[in-house]
Amino acid sequence: MEGFDDPGVFFSDNFSVDENQGDLQVNLQAYHTDNFNYKYRDTLKRNYNLQQYYLEVNIEDVGSFDENLADKIYKQPAEHLPIFEEAAKEVADELTAPRPEGEEQVEDIQIMLSSDAHPSDLRAMKSDVVSRLVKIPGIIVNASGIRAKATKVTIQCRSCSNIIPNLQLKPGLEGYVMPNKCNTEQAGRPKCPVDPYFIMPDKCQCVDFQVLKLQELPDGVPQGEIPRHMVLYCDRYLCEKVVPGNRVFVLGIYSIKKISKPSRREGREKAITGVRAAYMRVLGIQVDTEGAGSASCSAVTPEEEDAFRRLAASHDVYERLALSMAPSIYGAADIKKAIVCLLFGGSRKRLPDGLTRRGDVNVLLLGDPGTAKSQLLKFVEKVAPIAVYTSGKGSSAAGLTASVMKDPSSRNFVMEGGAMVLADGGVVCIDEFDKMREDDRVAIHEAMEQQTISIAKAGITTTLNSRCSVLAAANSIFGRWDETKGDENIDFLPTILSRFDMIFIVKDEHNKQRDVTLAKHIMDIHMNADHASKEPNEGELSLEFFKKYINYCRTRCGPRLDQDAGEMLKRRYVMMRSGAHLHEMEVEKKSSIPITVRQLEAIIRVSESLAKMQLKPFATETHVMEALRLFQVSTLDAAMSGSLSGAEGFTTEEEHEMLARIEKQLKRRFAIGTQVSQQNIIQDFTNQKYPEQAVIKVIQAMIRRGQLQHRMQRRMLYRIS
Repeated sequence: MEGFDDPGVFFSDNFSVDENQGDLQVNLQAYHTDNFNYKYRDTLKRNYNLQQYYLEVNIEDVGSFDENLADKIYKQPAEHLPIFEEAAKEVADELTAPRPEGEEQVEDIQIMLSSDAHPSDLRAMKSDVVSRLVKIPGIIVNASGIRAKATKVTIQCRSCSNIIPNLQLKPGLEGYVMPNKCNTEQAGRPKCPVDPYFIMPDKCQCVDFQVLKLQELPDGVPQGEIPRHMVLYCDRYLCEKVVPGNRVFVLGIYSIKKISKPSRREGREKAITGVRAAYMRVLGIQVDTEGAGSASCSAVTPEEEDAFRRLAASHDVYERLALSMAPSIYGAADIKKAIVCLLFGGSRKRLPDGLTRRGDVNVLLLGDPGTAKSQLLKFVEKVAPIAVYTSGKGSSAAGLTASVMKDPSSRNFVMEGGAMVLADGGVVCIDEFDKMREDDRVAIHEAMEQQTISIAKAGITTTLNSRCSVLAAANSIFGRWDETKGDENIDFLPTILSRFDMIFIVKDEHNKQRDVTLAKHIMDIHMNADHASKEPNEGELSLEFFKKYINYCRTRCGPRLDQDAGEMLKRRYVMMRSGAHLHEMEVEKKSSIPITVRQLEAIIRVSESLAKMQLKPFATETHVMEALRLFQVSTLDAAMSGSLSGAEGFTTEEEHEMLARIEKQLKRRFAIGTQVSQQNIIQDFTNQKYPEQAVIKVIQAMIRRGQLQHRMQRRMLYRIS
């Protein structure tokens, strides 16, 4: 009732429903933009003719027509949405008349709402917003299959066959309580038993629905807290709009449902009357296709865009970005430049045959503890628009890729995306990469190169996207880098090493001048930590500006290699493969370091990322020269140090033949179970003019393959296969 406190004025609000319906009809019919473009009327007619019976309405447009109506939709969406849909159906009836024969029945129209308002935090959803319209951001981590829900049911009595037609069900996850008594009275017949009714499935009206699981964004989770989740109910045309891993903004009604009965094990005392579980009935879902992550990154003002254009046009943009990369960490200039290239990334390409080539750059940092590897990873997590940080020891294969589990309510198997799925369009920072189990590390092979995750478990066969860059940090086997051990320092297989575009060996070198400068830098940081101004130093960019600039370049620019740069890179590639272009260290070793196709593609990706940070459409020869320089100081120098000589393409054919001869002799000379000292083997082969490093390399390779076992305490070896 409205107006009952006014003396002499009493009326029912039944009339106001019709009034609202009329308002909404007028709104849909009459709303137009400045140039008399009838937005909703034309869209509704087009969708109806295409047999897509829905209409997306912006709430701000409703507010510009009638503020009172928009306020009612915000505060009482469940009551006004059916009126809105009825009004849309009547407008569709008018717009599509006359219809062809056999189509006299007008289809129901689904109203999807959208809003430009700022989203609320999932943690702010309390009891005061129940039954109101709310907008929340998050990541979809789980999606059920399509099921059917009845909107109208017809029930029949088992005993007297009395039929009650078209009982209306509430929308959402609420069910319908069946009447437990039959009210039909017939003379001469006994009363019907208790709970006599059953549903007649063939006379029910149903709609499709899907249940999603939304997880709050990682940057909104307080330190040390578990991310909150929310169940989403989508019906009709909102089904199958998103997949696990999508970042979305959801507009819907914050609703409550009855908690299912507890099991016997939980005990009857836990069934508290009146307690309800929260879920969201979705009215509109917007996929964050740009990968902006948070709302602060997505909106770019004209002033910011002007600042971005000026920065991109400046001659020292590359140097300034590298300077702004973790400015509190001293030195490591080339590593910072490589990480800047990783943040911007190359261009993803879809080939005519349907295959894709990744544009994301992967970087591996190897070396001594205390060289700020983890700090760089933490900074990247803060500055990347989308980032997930994880530690190798605390991550399993399922946690990084995807897991399959049983849904307790439906008893069906469902899939939940892991870190690499949630970081789709961003960066995954994996610390302690060497501490991961080998099986878990193998699980990310496909995700790093093909950028998909294929799952075949429990009858679920599917592929998820994992279009993300990988920034990994690892230590050597002995804790510190040992120059005398060569490739014993690291225990990675060539299969994982070849998937990294740049591999840096980070050594803690003893240099008096460098140590003095470093100590002074650290003292300054610690002494001035509280008093330091929040303004960045000259040339540095603020963290927020840096983050927005990365997102702006990634979404607005997709450069390609130009003709001249391609020709130059082709010449350099052929020269390096043939060994004509030798580095000074290579001359000493009398071996050429060939670049394989994977490394060639890595140079192209880095060149594109250098062009992208300048917002240029083509990568030129200058960009290719800098990419080659970065590749030289990272992967090639790492290969020359002997630490990655087992990686793909890092040994010559002569070396391969020599290693094969040593392995063949080892297998022929020692029977299974023979125990022999490693030092004696090395001495024996060096007497035959074989290089000591080559013999150690073969022994290490055979230990990795399980053909030899190494007893560290007694320095003994014996063959087991």
